[in-house]
Order: sequence, then C-alpha cells, then structure tokens
Amino acid sequence: MYSSASVRYIPNALTVFRILLTPLVLVLCTIPTLAAQGTAVVVFMCASASDYYDGVLARRMGARSRLGQFLDPLADKILVLSVFGMLAVEEPHIVPWWAVLLIAGRDVLVTALRSWAEAHGRTLRTFRIAKGKTLLQLAFLFGMLVLRAAAHLPPPISDGARWLLYETAVPYVLLVFVVGFTVVTGLLYLLASEEETVRSDP
Repeated sequence: MYSSASVRYIPNALTVFRILLTPLVLVLCTIPTLAAQGTAVVVFMCASASDYYDGVLARRMGARSRLGQFLDPLADKILVLSVFGMLAVEEPHIVPWWAVLLIAGRDVLVTALRSWAEAHGRTLRTFRIAKGKTLLQLAFLFGMLVLRAAAHLPPPISDGARWLLYETAVPYVLLVFVVGFTVVTGLLYLLASEEETVRSDP
C-alpha cells in the first residue's frame, strides 16, 4: 500500500494524459505523410496502454476514487469515439457514420442506465464480457492506423496495405463484428437494469 499522496495521483494523471493525447492523434491522422501517420500509431499505442496501467496502478496503490471511476471510462470514450469519428471523415468507406452512431449510442445508453441506477440507490454491475469491448475497439482502431501508416511506405508494403484497406471487405467485416459486440454489451446492461427494476417493484 502506498502512502505518498503524490504517488496516489498517478493513476488519475495517466487517465488525464490519455485524454490529452487524443487531439494529438487526431491531428496527426489528418496529415498524409509517413512520419505523421507513424507517429499517430505510436501516440495511440501510448494512450491505449495508459488505459491498462492506470487501472493496475490504482489497484496496487489502493488509490481508487470516485474521480478515477468517472474519468477512466470517460477517457476511453473520448479516445475511441474521437478516432472512430476521424476515420468516418477520412475513410468513410471503412468506417461509415452509422457505426460511429451505434457505438456512441451504446455509451450514452449505458451511462444513462448507470445514472438511473445510482439515483435509485443501486449499482449497475459491470459485465466481465463488456470489459473486452474497449479492448476490441482499440485493437480495431490500432489495426486501421497501422494500415494507414503502412500505405505510405515504399512498395510492396504500401501496395499490400492499400489493397487490404481499399480493395477488400476485411476492414468492413471486422468493423461490423466490433460494432455488433459493442451493441450486445449495451443490451446486456439494458436487460440487467430491467431485472433490477422488476426486483425493486413491490
């Protein structure tokens, strides 16, 4: 157990760091050069890694707080939705807006359900399968960013990356799977909230 107050703030600092890195990723992704695209991949990796380490450090340091519980999922949503939105603008054939809206809608639904549960003195339990949702989303986004960066490398790497991105259905099929998984986890929370409502009725 860590007693230093400054050390206990590290998990939340990592979470804020993830939020601050998001605009940098977005700006880099709009610059059509290998250096910018490659740097975007590295920065995105750092931001994604902070999602893991802030939770690990919070548990090890006993530094869990209501602020951290609020900021951590918020940082995830900002990073994921921002990059999905960027891809919808830059690569609409890979990430159409309907996918972004479904992912955002799921997050709004779960947030509303949690707020409703807390307002009624209950806690909406977190499903273990739902924890993999963010990891799956980050993996998909990482793959897309890597391919976009590889498209700026010399042939034949660039040819292969462009072929995979623009001439195959692989990115779209993966996106459908990610969105489907995301929506299913949202439905699980909806069903759980309905069960809690039934139990609480006299």
